[in-house]
Amino acid sequence: MMADPRFFKVEGPFSLNQLSEITGCRIEGAGKRDTFYDLNTLSSATDKEVSFLDNTLYIEEFRKTKAGAVLITPKMVERAPKNTFLLVLDNPYQGYAKLSQAFYPSVFGPTQNSIQDHPINSAAKIGINVRIDHGAVIGANSIVGDHSIIGANSYIGAGVEIGQNSIIGSNVTVNYCIMGKNNIIHPGVRIGQDGFGFAPGKPYHVKVNQLGRVIIGDYVEIGANTTIDRGALADTLIGNGTKIDNLVHISHNVKIGKGCFITAQNGFAGSAEIGDFVSFGGQAGIAGHVSIGDGVKVAAQSGVTKDIAPGKTVAGFPAQDMREF
Repeated sequence: MMADPRFFKVEGPFSLNQLSEITGCRIEGAGKRDTFYDLNTLSSATDKEVSFLDNTLYIEEFRKTKAGAVLITPKMVERAPKNTFLLVLDNPYQGYAKLSQAFYPSVFGPTQNSIQDHPINSAAKIGINVRIDHGAVIGANSIVGDHSIIGANSYIGAGVEIGQNSIIGSNVTVNYCIMGKNNIIHPGVRIGQDGFGFAPGKPYHVKVNQLGRVIIGDYVEIGANTTIDRGALADTLIGNGTKIDNLVHISHNVKIGKGCFITAQNGFAGSAEIGDFVSFGGQAGIAGHVSIGDGVKVAAQSGVTKDIAPGKTVAGFPAQDMREF
């Protein structure tokens, strides 16, 4: 999906030659157009958009992509789809990082949250019977649903949506987030901050602007001082009825299903996918890009490094079948 215009202002368009100048790539292939308007994932991009391939796990999405231009390594040229411009360079992720800054230069600029003198912006939409405690800030074009509570000194950023009957505790920060109803967010939670996205390189690492959101369902509870990063390009997702304990970190693009139990000090690396009704003991760690099936139980202090089939109970590092462990 493209970046949500409620939260991000896109610049451009950029010509093919401008893309080459920004990234330092060479141009191959034969696409349909010379002008590009945005960035997108391989699976969602149109011929007006640019994508990238930096992980062979996504080679099938690359073969089927409709993106107008794709950043790739020289080794991937022969496996590229037809009718797509190829932006060829040794480090396509670093090229994508530079394009994220070109298309979205104001991610950290003052236009992100234009707050007026009063802490509740006049462009915010506040429902009926809403309680907003002392020192809370409500940003422009945000929505707070009926019968909700915003705790003292909490910050609700521009464009954020909070569903009805939700409780936002004190000293909470919510940015780049669409939240359902009947949720409880405990004090100190941070939702929607930058994912840890950098394209490694010398002389310095290039920051990748994080252009996704955090989407939270209904009846979700999030414990104190937990952090949930917004997606890099797609969204970070938390399913209906999931319960998250204190001091949990959920990285960008993680997808968590419905009815999960996530206990204290769990850590989820980027793009991990968790099924429905999965349970995690304390201090479990989940590697990036792994898939955990429905109904899995992960014992405390386990380290999940590979996919886990539905219904399994695992323990240890690396996590394995509980009886074998």
